[in-house]
Amino acid sequence: MAKIIISCAVTGAIHTPSMSEHLPITPEQIAAESIAAAEAGAAIIHLHARDPNDGRPTPDPAVFMQFLPRIKQSTDAVVNITTGGGLGMTLDERLAAPLLASPEMCSLNMGSMNFNIAPSAARVKSWKYAWEKPYLENTTNYIFRNTFQDIEQVVERLGKGHGTRFEFECYDVGHLYNLAYMRDRGVVEGPLFIQTIFGILGGLAAEHRNLMFMRETADRLFGDQYVWSVLAAGRHQMGFCTMAGIMGGNVRVGLEDSLWIGPGQQATSNAQQVAKIRRILEDVGHQIATPAEARQMLALKGGDRVAF
Repeated sequence: MAKIIISCAVTGAIHTPSMSEHLPITPEQIAAESIAAAEAGAAIIHLHARDPNDGRPTPDPAVFMQFLPRIKQSTDAVVNITTGGGLGMTLDERLAAPLLASPEMCSLNMGSMNFNIAPSAARVKSWKYAWEKPYLENTTNYIFRNTFQDIEQVVERLGKGHGTRFEFECYDVGHLYNLAYMRDRGVVEGPLFIQTIFGILGGLAAEHRNLMFMRETADRLFGDQYVWSVLAAGRHQMGFCTMAGIMGGNVRVGLEDSLWIGPGQQATSNAQQVAKIRRILEDVGHQIATPAEARQMLALKGGDRVAF
C-alpha cells in the first residue's frame, strides 16, 4: 500500500482574524506554523499570504518572499503556493507570487463556482478589523472565476514556463470532467494530483456518498494516472480525512480548511491538526510519506529548482 501524503494548508483566504486567535497572519507566524506542520508530518505546505497589519489576504509577492525562504531553509517540505489567491483578486494578481517564486507545486481550481462563506459571519461576536465582516457577507454575490481560458493560462505560464506541477482542486464532479477535458487535449499530463473538496457552500456537500462518488468518477476518468487526496471544511475535516485514508487516499488538513481540532474545540495550531490525522492514519496501519517520497509520487521538479 502506498504511503499517505499529508498536506497542510496553513492560513488560506477564507477565515479571518476574528474567527480564531490562532490563525497565522504575519510572515513570521506563517513561517513558524509551516515549519511546525512539516515537523509534525506534513510533506506538502500549501500557502497564502496575508497583510501583516490586519490579516487581509494579499497577493503581494513581497509578502510571500518574507516567509518562503525561511520555510525552505528550515524544512524539506514541498512548498505549494496558491493560484486561487483571495476573494476578488484578478488572475494576474493570483499568479504574481508563484511566477516570481517558481515553486514545485501550485493549487489550480478546476472550475468557476459560487463560493459562499457568508454564514460564518453570523458566528462572530466581535470583529478585530473593519474589512472582515463585509469580506465574508459579500460572498452571497461572489463567483470564484476559473474559466477554461484561465486554467490554460495558469498551466501555460506556470506549468510549462516554470516546471511547476499542480494540486488540481475539484469542488464538484463537473470539475473532474473539466480536468479530464484538459488531459484529453494534452494541456495537462499525469500523474495528476487531484484534491477533492467537500463542505464549501457552492460546491459539493460533505456527505460520505459524495466522497465515494468523486473517487469512483476519478477512477473511471483517470485510471492509474492520478493521485487522490481529500479535504473537507470545518467540522467535517477529520472524519473525511480519516475515511479517505482508510480508502488509501491522501489527506489535507490545516487552518485554511478548519479552525477546529474536535467538537467545540478550536485548534491551537496547524501542527496540532497534522499530528492528529497522522496519529489516526498510523493507528489504522498506514505509513506517512516523507517530502522526498511525495516528490517521487507526484513527479515534482525538486526543491533545488525553485526561485526562493
